[in-house]
Amino acid sequence: MIHTSNVNIKNKRATFDYEISDRYIAGLQLYGTEIKSIRAGKASLVDTYCLFERGELWVRNMHIATYFFGTYNNHDVKRDRKLLLNKRELDKLEKATKETGYTIVPLRLFINEKGLAKLEIGVARGKKNYDKRQSLREKDDKRDMDRAMKY
Repeated sequence: MIHTSNVNIKNKRATFDYEISDRYIAGLQLYGTEIKSIRAGKASLVDTYCLFERGELWVRNMHIATYFFGTYNNHDVKRDRKLLLNKRELDKLEKATKETGYTIVPLRLFINEKGLAKLEIGVARGKKNYDKRQSLREKDDKRDMDRAMKY
């Protein structure tokens, strides 16, 4: 059974505020009403971050709206959710976050071809203000070049 889903929720602030070095795809441990809300596109990655607790990677502040048809069993909107990665990847990520200035940031939430919710995470280092200005300048230049090519 092949699922086709157009759920692709991005964290636009992440690429602006951080310089991403490594990217990983992680599974999510979800309740039934949470996956149904995600399939309806009712999720947000604003102010979301990842942290290690007792050797496990968790995502905090990820907003998944309550499922409209859910009963009293509906999930808590901003609960901590466990990320599912293999041991080698977890060790690599934990080692990277021990270095100063590095953190793990969720980049994109999507549904894969098997119908499972996946979270793309990245090892990131915070950008300085001048780096952000440089990013904006490059973005403006690219937009100007695209406009020039159009006409």
